[in-house]
Amino acid sequence: QVQLVESGGGLVQAGGSLRLSCVASGSIFSIKGMGWYRQAPGKQREWVARITKAGTTIHADSVRGRFTISRDNAKNTVYLQMNSLRPEDTAVYYCTAGTGTEWSTTDYWGQGTQVTVSS
Repeated sequence: QVQLVESGGGLVQAGGSLRLSCVASGSIFSIKGMGWYRQAPGKQREWVARITKAGTTIHADSVRGRFTISRDNAKNTVYLQMNSLRPEDTAVYYCTAGTGTEWSTTDYWGQGTQVTVSS
């Protein structure tokens, strides 16, 4: 089993920045891909960014150029640097981890951290 704990959410004005962190514990040797998803009120959950163990990344079109996912394997931590935040980025952000292929990211989920962007 893998446990994921997110931190770093909060309230920020439009145009501001936040950095989310997620620390993994438990069977960390089994983790391959890690990622971030988000769910806004009344909307379906959507993926935001994913990263392989080797550090290859992919970002959703809606955040590309503004958000950056990164990973420190020595600290078992994945980050999401969020710049130029917009009100539509308001959501609960979830950290995820996968144990299958290098792009597997959804076997485990954190509890989520709230990000609110005011206009």
